[in-house]
Amino acid sequence: MKRLAAFVLLLAGIGSAYASDGDAERLRAWRAGEKGHGRSGGGIRHRPLFRQFGDRRRTPRAHVRQILQAGLHRPRSELRYLRGLHRNLAGETLLGELVCNEAISGDLLEIFRALYDAAYPIERMVLIDEYDAQDGPSIRANNSSAFNFRFIAGTGVLSNHSRGMAVDINPLYTPYVKTNGGRTVVAPAEAAPYAERKRDFPYKIAEDAPCCREFLRHGFTWGGHWKSLKDYQHFEKKQ
Repeated sequence: MKRLAAFVLLLAGIGSAYASDGDAERLRAWRAGEKGHGRSGGGIRHRPLFRQFGDRRRTPRAHVRQILQAGLHRPRSELRYLRGLHRNLAGETLLGELVCNEAISGDLLEIFRALYDAAYPIERMVLIDEYDAQDGPSIRANNSSAFNFRFIAGTGVLSNHSRGMAVDINPLYTPYVKTNGGRTVVAPAEAAPYAERKRDFPYKIAEDAPCCREFLRHGFTWGGHWKSLKDYQHFEKKQ
């Protein structure tokens, strides 16, 4: 199985003067989804560093299956694996990861670096493999993600997530909302309290939020601007 090439957001200091040997070992052991100790990422002497290099780890088995499915429709060589830092609502540093299309990988590295520097909160960012590649459980865990091979609900049309060209951020608090015939549908149902966008609540994405500004600045469209429905978690870019 071919390994994915990687555009990886790391901590400064791996194999460099920015970290001690002990720091580098702790960085290698740091798993996506885990917090660093304290707000600065485990007391490791670091600063964010964005680099490109080949990923030496095999793609998780569940994700290989997803990638092979996507390969029936698009070349799987288009996909890239990203790792990077993000902060949660408490300001703690976590390590995150996602898979996206090569066409937006550079944009995402810049965006997540800016959000990290701005201490913008993202609660969780792990591969959707952790949820058996199921969108619902990932959303209910408020997990931010990109590539997931699936069709738009109720259609035979591939979602832009299937091509790795779309990203969902803090999805539990930024739901899909559609009103039809006076009936409003919120997905997932657990996100219904967050469909009222005039309220203030954690992890909310509004037009003036740093998250939205950064994605728009990099040429993405936001589902919160759509007319027929709203998908406040969703940012996508057309090829």
